[in-house]
Amino acid sequence: MPKKQNYTIQNTPFLFPTEDGKIIKEHFGNATDGNSEISIAHMVAPAGWSEPFQTPEFDEYTFIIKGKKQFIIDGDTIILEAGQSIKVNKNVRVQYSNPFTEPCEYLAICRPAFSIKAVKREDQ
Repeated sequence: MPKKQNYTIQNTPFLFPTEDGKIIKEHFGNATDGNSEISIAHMVAPAGWSEPFQTPEFDEYTFIIKGKKQFIIDGDTIILEAGQSIKVNKNVRVQYSNPFTEPCEYLAICRPAFSIKAVKREDQ
């Protein structure tokens, strides 16, 4: 009887199409393996990038690998640098941006998994 494989290696993450220069590679989640409980994505936000305010229906954990990223949460402006992390609770109004001169590389973990339907963006 063959041995059961108790792990999954992800070599082909899903590359989300974007129009703002941001790179989003989902390694695990709805788009890659149909997992609706959690998503893990490697992202790069170019210098000068920003998104409109939004209210996601998931908790989002962010770990900064390189560069800096700005968060505006409940009127507070928070700037994280490499080695720092943050958890933004679901149903909280937030804006993500990189108003700095260098790209920002980071990991984002969403629970439940990221879904475009679960993000209420203020530009839509």
